[in-house]
Amino acid sequence: MKILVDADACPVKEILVEEARRRNIPVTMLIDTSHILDDGYSTVITVDQGRDSADFRLVNLIQIGDIVVTQDYGVAAVSLARGAKALNQNGLVYSNGNIDRLLDERAIGQKIRRAGGRAGKNRKREKSDDEAFRRALVSLLNGE
Repeated sequence: MKILVDADACPVKEILVEEARRRNIPVTMLIDTSHILDDGYSTVITVDQGRDSADFRLVNLIQIGDIVVTQDYGVAAVSLARGAKALNQNGLVYSNGNIDRLLDERAIGQKIRRAGGRAGKNRKREKSDDEAFRRALVSLLNGE
């Protein structure tokens, strides 16, 4: 098992490293060339800034039993299809029971934005989001 992270905009990198280090689980962070990352523990893979470059590289690294941390529903869907577990930065564990609905919502949001509208609201991150993420991550790491 390893943890793969779509790390460009990931606000929980420190929590990930802390929990992985405690269990001696390898972490691979994927970033594009506009970011710099060195946490002293993770393997960092830097990819070109091209659209979805980090996503494509990440999905090619997935193996059965890995944990993938991503905000991207498409990456989460591929992760599940490849036998990995996936969660987002707020502790949402992606599953075969919720991924289709999430992908549908994303498609509807994209359609609204293309038509000039606004879809969804981005709220400010709260400490409770970090706590929910840690609980979900620990649960996955413990095989629950």
